[in-house]
Amino acid sequence: MSRTNIPINTTKALIPDPIQAGLASGWQVTDAARLQEDLTLEADVVIIGSGAGGGVTAEILALSGLRVLIVEEGALHSSNDFNMNEAQAYPALYQESAARKTRDKAINILQGRTVGGSTTVNWTSSFRTPDSTLSFWQQRYGLKSYSTAALAPWFEMMEQRLNISEWAVSPNENNAILQRGASKLGIPTALIRRNVNGCWNLGYCGMGCPTNAKQSMLITTIPSALNHGAALLTRARAERLVLQGDKVSGLECVALDAAGLNPTGRRISVRARHYVVAGGAINSPALLMRSGAPDPHGLLGKRTFLHPVVISAATFEQRVDSFAGAPQTVYSDHFLHTQPIDGAMGYKLEVPPLHPLLLATTNAGFGAEHAAGMAQFPHKQAVLALLRDGFHADSPGGSVQLGSDGAPTLDYPISEYVWDGARRALLSMAEIQFAAGARDVAPVHEAAPRYTSWAQAQAGIRDLPMKQLASRVVSAHVMGGCTMADEVRQGVTSGDGRYHGLSNLSVHDGSLFPTSIGANPQLSIYGVVARLASTLAEQLSGKPAVRPVRT
Repeated sequence: MSRTNIPINTTKALIPDPIQAGLASGWQVTDAARLQEDLTLEADVVIIGSGAGGGVTAEILALSGLRVLIVEEGALHSSNDFNMNEAQAYPALYQESAARKTRDKAINILQGRTVGGSTTVNWTSSFRTPDSTLSFWQQRYGLKSYSTAALAPWFEMMEQRLNISEWAVSPNENNAILQRGASKLGIPTALIRRNVNGCWNLGYCGMGCPTNAKQSMLITTIPSALNHGAALLTRARAERLVLQGDKVSGLECVALDAAGLNPTGRRISVRARHYVVAGGAINSPALLMRSGAPDPHGLLGKRTFLHPVVISAATFEQRVDSFAGAPQTVYSDHFLHTQPIDGAMGYKLEVPPLHPLLLATTNAGFGAEHAAGMAQFPHKQAVLALLRDGFHADSPGGSVQLGSDGAPTLDYPISEYVWDGARRALLSMAEIQFAAGARDVAPVHEAAPRYTSWAQAQAGIRDLPMKQLASRVVSAHVMGGCTMADEVRQGVTSGDGRYHGLSNLSVHDGSLFPTSIGANPQLSIYGVVARLASTLAEQLSGKPAVRPVRT
């Protein structure tokens, strides 16, 4: 499928832009980059971060009549700004221009940094938290209320709110290759549900949806919260929470310049009854560490998890045009189900979209060899493996650390246990690609050639040195660091999201998760946080929480 014949529903106009309409109607939005003097704000609840956790919380609390202030480090963009251009999207919409890395530079981390957070730039894949993950949390972390049955109504509510359903269009060739190759080997696959409405099937989800079809926080919960009286402060970096005894008494922020990089010298002080940290794993633990939050057992920032991702690239005779069409629609959990959750590392197989800048900076090699590979761009296909980290003694994840300037880094050593999972995943993906008819397969590894047969790949991958900076590892999923556990010696937050030792502070994002989850985490965050926010709304307002609905 070429870019010129992408199936688009041209009979339907673009979904109206709620950002432009809302700003015209008088939303309370303050761009800190434009402040000429220091600012003091008050609210019932301040929410730090506007991604999956912050967006859901903001809507539920605002619907309950509470005065809500959302603080976001990134800028407010709308579909008018999303032009499917990588060079513009990455600096504007991602942490560190989509080049955030672990401390040793061995893992590249893709995280959003804009209103809507990573939901504005993710690939829309939506999975409920796997039953096996929830069972592990119940057994190891005392989270008895985190059963499949208890969370089901909250997942259902958010699925309806965000129009999450199976993608009805046939998979693009990129995803169909995974489906065909797996089928030939007897490996089961299934279809991925997506949070879209009126999707044009463009394939540029990672650069912000230009048609407002993606049901991100940017066009759903944030506009709803603002329509119900919430306020939004953008390009403001949350520097520290002011603590007095067992309470938070304020939040101190610094205004950033128009590029969102350097402080302008203006400061913002916020006072509220309750504070919700929802900056995402890495940023949420870092804020709490800068603030001197209680941490009697040394757990804050620890057990921060990625889904370490390894990639297998292949070349096909036919055009694949991996940039065109819905980016992720087919997956296989076969290699999760065939491993005990606390046994050898399991992995989930999916397919990433390929865009020139993303492919060129991720692919191994250099010079003429790299250029020759890029010349085959229309024929390239890739499969990725999400490694399920955090369920074994030899996969403790990483830890958030602060630099001398207070900026966070993630230290994430990769153990032999994890490398074993990575090697097995590379073998699985290569076999599937050859079964689907690949001309050649190359694991994204500095020492890997292009294998031209499965037998050659099988022997070669088994001998590859699996170590940092040789095997390319990436991740778009960061979890943990503010681990929830009802026993204070096991976590820094309780099962209701409250921070142990601070009576008016909650954490509402993926940093709560005690492990990685083994699936794309956005729906897990939506469902878990919807429950937490509803309980918080009832506690603060003294009345039943209002259920959000899709408009």
